[in-house]
Amino acid sequence: MTHEQTPEEMRDIILKSLEDNKAEDIVTVALEGKSTIADYMIIASGRSSRHVVGLSNHIAEALAKEGMTKAKFDGKDNGDWVLGDAGDVIVHLFRPEVRDFYNIEKIWCDPEFLESYEAARDRKSSVMIDH
Repeated sequence: MTHEQTPEEMRDIILKSLEDNKAEDIVTVALEGKSTIADYMIIASGRSSRHVVGLSNHIAEALAKEGMTKAKFDGKDNGDWVLGDAGDVIVHLFRPEVRDFYNIEKIWCDPEFLESYEAARDRKSSVMIDH
């Protein structure tokens, strides 16, 4: 039996898993008013391909433990960019060089928030973008 989760519950479980497993440069983008594909997008980096794949496995396990079994991850064969679809939350996990190349934050965030993100990234902290 699966648990009917809210997007916020999913987001929080994913964020806790990422933080517990040492993901870097975690950004949460609220997609309300921007897209109907999901309620949240979470972007994070792993230190290596192996770390990126491990992060996706830990997220899937954390969600399954809470009865949320519909999360699917693609890109684990390579580990450069793993895309997770948990329904209401989309997760992008990158190696740092690949994340810098694609720079998807630039697509989803307003310029003033990008400035905050860059500053936070320089300080190695997490940031939530609610715009």
